[in-house]
Amino acid sequence: MMDHAHDLASVRDATDRLLSAVGELDNASVTKQSRLPGWTVGHVLAHLARNADALVNVLEGRPMYAGAEARDADIERDAPRPLAAHLDDVRESAARFQRAAAVPADWSRTVVLRNGVTDSASALPFRRWAEVALHHVDLGIGHELEDLPADFTERETGFLADRFAGHPEVAPTRLTDGTRAWRTGREAQEPEITVTGAPADLLGWLSGRRGGSGLTVTGGPLPALPPL
Repeated sequence: MMDHAHDLASVRDATDRLLSAVGELDNASVTKQSRLPGWTVGHVLAHLARNADALVNVLEGRPMYAGAEARDADIERDAPRPLAAHLDDVRESAARFQRAAAVPADWSRTVVLRNGVTDSASALPFRRWAEVALHHVDLGIGHELEDLPADFTERETGFLADRFAGHPEVAPTRLTDGTRAWRTGREAQEPEITVTGAPADLLGWLSGRRGGSGLTVTGGPLPALPPL
């Protein structure tokens, strides 16, 4: 069950860590390639700011984005800005999100996200936490999946495993870090593939940020996962 108050506090902490790390960069760093194909560091920072505003829209009952083209255009527009402008934008948009989330509301209500996806309002803070935490890693500035809080890694692994559950193109798969286990893919009408690895490696594979080099796979090849 989601604890939105806990997750909002975790979003603040993750945002503070990101801002502190990015504050050590210089203007030239903004144009450097991030770990996301085709995106610079500036693209990632611009996306983080616009995502915060998009979630404010969702909290307040508006469409998340005006459209896919508008979302992409906003990121392209903002990506080349100086570092100081990025820092101000990420900080101020994060504050807007926190203010919108502090307004008394029915957290059990259903909200509409991008591409018609629906979820409980109580899940929005965790979704924002995932954006900040994983994109901090994507910046490629020394923050790794191993540095993420253990409770976040466990929950995001479960979230992504659920996302691929029942997917017809993903073989029935059991994931385990040796202590916990998750299942994903098609219903187990055939032998399951077992994927074993460290928490960061499992999360990296599920989120498309790492291949299978750190994983042990039995019962078949490592399943190919569709794009998120």
